[in-house]
Amino acid sequence: MRPGVPSWARIPLALAALAVLLADVLGRAAGWGALGPGDRTSGRVAVTFDDGPGERTGELLAVLARHRAPATFFVTAPACAGFPDLLRALRDAGHQVESHGRWHTHALRLPPGREWAQVRWHPRAGELGPHLYRPPYGGHSPLTRLLARLARREVALWDVEGRDWTPAPAADLAGRTLGQVRPGSVILLHDGPGVTPDLLDLLLAGLRARGLTPVLLRDLPPRPIGFRDGLLRLRSSYGG
Repeated sequence: MRPGVPSWARIPLALAALAVLLADVLGRAAGWGALGPGDRTSGRVAVTFDDGPGERTGELLAVLARHRAPATFFVTAPACAGFPDLLRALRDAGHQVESHGRWHTHALRLPPGREWAQVRWHPRAGELGPHLYRPPYGGHSPLTRLLARLARREVALWDVEGRDWTPAPAADLAGRTLGQVRPGSVILLHDGPGVTPDLLDLLLAGLRARGLTPVLLRDLPPRPIGFRDGLLRLRSSYGG
């Protein structure tokens, strides 16, 4: 029988577990210090997409063009390498392109060296910043914020999620999303699910009907998430 963990070793293990928990609670769920919603009186909202470019990007571009709406795309390195023409199409259409990481891998699954590479990669490296980074799944390790600061990246989160990764129909998703949107909101969608183009079409029509104007994320502009807003995010994240 293998001996149990000696009592003297339990403290470092407990501290490591606490650090991981706090990284999730403070970094992702509360989002304190990351960029979040903008001015709540502005009448502007930002529609953002994670994971592309990919096979669905052309459809999303067509919907955005039909509504004359700009959007912000958080892209990954493998997707950019696989679809360089679509990356160029995003830029040519005037949409904002930011980083979703070198790999679409949760921060807690990356050793420090690979997380540094994850955070440092950006599709606009070499261009004037600021350069935004949205961690895959919003996930944080205890090092994520430090590495982002060292790489001169600003972590950008969201306050409304379209949940287009679920099997719900577009109309239901649009109704739920519009029910949560407020002036200044940052809406999270994904470049990939089959439902997203229809959801986007309904969502943009609904935003216009409410007098809300979609803008690029940098034109919102997003604001750092403060203490009070972080508490509200925690309450929402953990079902309070």
